[in-house]
Amino acid sequence: MAEVIIKGLKKVYDNEVTAVHDVNIDIKDKEFIVLVGPSGCGKSTTLRMVAGLEDISGGELYIDGKLMNDISPKDRDIAMVFQSYALYPHMTVRENMAFAMKLKKAKPDEIDKKVNEVAEILDITQYLDRRPKALSGGQRQRVAIGRAMVRDPKVFLMDEPLSNLDAKLRNQMRAEIIKLRQRINTTFMYVTHDQTEAMTLGDRIVIMKDGYVNQIGTPRDVFNKPVNLFVAGFIGMPVMNFFEGCRLLLEGGKYYAEIRGVKFELSDFQQKALKHNGQAPCDIIAGIRPQHIRVGSGELTAVIEVSELLGSEYNLHARSGDDEVVMVIPTIGLAEDVSMGSKVHFDVMPELIQLFDKETGKNLIWYDKESAEAHAPVCKSYDFE
Repeated sequence: MAEVIIKGLKKVYDNEVTAVHDVNIDIKDKEFIVLVGPSGCGKSTTLRMVAGLEDISGGELYIDGKLMNDISPKDRDIAMVFQSYALYPHMTVRENMAFAMKLKKAKPDEIDKKVNEVAEILDITQYLDRRPKALSGGQRQRVAIGRAMVRDPKVFLMDEPLSNLDAKLRNQMRAEIIKLRQRINTTFMYVTHDQTEAMTLGDRIVIMKDGYVNQIGTPRDVFNKPVNLFVAGFIGMPVMNFFEGCRLLLEGGKYYAEIRGVKFELSDFQQKALKHNGQAPCDIIAGIRPQHIRVGSGELTAVIEVSELLGSEYNLHARSGDDEVVMVIPTIGLAEDVSMGSKVHFDVMPELIQLFDKETGKNLIWYDKESAEAHAPVCKSYDFE
């Protein structure tokens, strides 16, 4: 078990393309941290630098208090699980799992004991004498995880380990990883492009875009307190609604969000935050999550274009003027006609409106201090306790 400290990590390739810019992450001992972002954002490159599979162009990497920049991968006491499983096809499951311990000249009795213990934890004991081709995708992934576990590494690295599985298997394996984490209690760095995995697995989430860290925080914080438009649109399913052409107004000492001509008085907390920042009236993009819209009342109107019944709730895809609006509403007690083509009135919860500066994209209320302003061009310095 170990703390991982990443200071100003940078990766520049020979063609002078910078893949990772000044990444700073302090991962606590036994913490499960998830790096998430779209393809090409630099998350896997960051993980590979921690593993020693990519040279570090700048910055420092510490594992358990030791500088690791020039230490070879085999001496970093880490284990990595890859997207492709990377199992030896000519070896049995037992042989695959035991291979790393054999290279370390461990005693046969010790190897057998450790392999059997890990196989029992992962529920793959019955497959120990099979070869990988005789296993399903989910079973192969368990073997790959087991092969890493037998080494008792200080840090577990996982690079999109579930992306090759179908949706049902992904859900099952996600639950298995949560159980596994509770049993082995080590430090995890996990890379994914799937925000559902990030939200359910991580103690904290590192959200990356174009090689920059945009925000670091707990799943609750990045969902409720996105620092900018990108984070707000990336985290959450269905994605947040963004209303263009809105205004932040200041009238009689109070702030209002004007959305499509309708004024919403902001909550006491929002008022306090905006006053603390000395925020002047400005053009904004208003962000509203689909779950925070109420249908059946209010001055805003929309026409339903697609109505998806998902049992206990509807996903409504509608159009309000020039804006596309997604609403998630419960079926219980619904009196409105929400069939395709119907017109509905809707309201939003003012205290849950996110206010984004039209020019910079930053959230005018929230700012996570851990996401230093150097990490993302749109995260310009402002502060609120």
